[in-house]
Amino acid sequence: MSRRRKAGLRLAGILLAAGLLPVAMPAQAAGDGHGGPAAPAAESHGGGGDGHGGHAAPAKPIEPLPVAPRGLPVELVRTLQLLQDRIARGSTQAHLAQRQLLGHIEQRLLALEPEAWGSPENVRAAVTFALSGGGPTLLRRMLEAGRLPDGDAPLVQGALAYLEGREREARTLLGRFDARTQPPGLAGQLALTQAAVTVREAPRKAIELLDLARLLAPGTLVEEGALRREIFIHAQGGDAKRFEALSIQYLRRFRRSVYAGNFRQRFATALTRLDFDTDRARVAQLERMLDEIEPGERRDLYLLVARAGLDQGRRETATFAAERALSLAGPDSEAASRARLYRAAALIVVDGRYEEGLDSLRGIERAGLDPADLRLLDAALSTAGQIRGGVPPVAPVAAEPAPSAPRRQLPEAASIARAREALAQVDRVIDRTDP
Repeated sequence: MSRRRKAGLRLAGILLAAGLLPVAMPAQAAGDGHGGPAAPAAESHGGGGDGHGGHAAPAKPIEPLPVAPRGLPVELVRTLQLLQDRIARGSTQAHLAQRQLLGHIEQRLLALEPEAWGSPENVRAAVTFALSGGGPTLLRRMLEAGRLPDGDAPLVQGALAYLEGREREARTLLGRFDARTQPPGLAGQLALTQAAVTVREAPRKAIELLDLARLLAPGTLVEEGALRREIFIHAQGGDAKRFEALSIQYLRRFRRSVYAGNFRQRFATALTRLDFDTDRARVAQLERMLDEIEPGERRDLYLLVARAGLDQGRRETATFAAERALSLAGPDSEAASRARLYRAAALIVVDGRYEEGLDSLRGIERAGLDPADLRLLDAALSTAGQIRGGVPPVAPVAAEPAPSAPRRQLPEAASIARAREALAQVDRVIDRTDP
């Protein structure tokens, strides 16, 4: 079997595993449903093709639409982008297949003759591949070959500088190109990359580029990533209206994304900046955003907000979010135990509610908590003991370790840790300057 045939079979296997190719139907599926061959349409009436015993002229074959042939790099990158768009819609199979497909495409592209990189469309496909997770190896080989068309070298050099962490050089080189004039496959990815190397120096310009990326690549993983990043630039800049509007959009359209776990974690952290004790309008704002998702996911987000509030010493936020989570949890569920823990841990440092918080802490069943929450319970009880003994706590409750344990940050839930690990693979390449 030839190398090309083997490579084709390998690619088909990757796509089949990711759900991008249909499984072949059994031969009888093409028949009449009883194991026999299907009767021609003209015979279904017992006569000729005109339904009256005559013979109709055979139909003319449908002429295919003219399609310009594309090179191998373009076709392979289209396949990769199709796979990544399924990731944005929540396909874990596509996410698992992504690494293998990236490796397969890199091998195929590295095996091309240097003359292949004399084609502008192949060059842009290679840059798209590199910025979509393919890495810098192919770009280095292209520059070494010295066959790039006039005007394309800065694009390759800029993409390589970005992937190698040379942000200023990447900003200068990539800034020569207008994403709106690039082929559809590259346009959104280029705008996303330009935003990544611009956000430190010019956040407003980065927002414009992220808006452009979303417009150029709607419904894709590029749009998902651009929307996620833009939300948190607005959160850091204090633009509450845009933060709310874009968050609602993300929760409506991309909450199933494989990378939504990262969004929820950072979304919860951003929400702790809101003052839920005195600003009722902000309470309504939060509830308006979370009403976009199902009760189970809403409960989990409230739990994340409560945990983040404890970690940052925002007891009003932690209390409010824990009470909301408790109202959405079954009375004897693990979520209810966590919500009671977070609420009690916040109450022990609220004037006049110390005893209520301590009683709640003592009533929590340890058997229903994971190791991270057990450490939190021990820390809260230790802090309560310091308060009762007249020794004020020196740190927020969630950051306080158990007496015999080393000081550490509040651990993440296992599901969030898995989501963050999955996201790291793409974010390391797509957005080294993720705000």
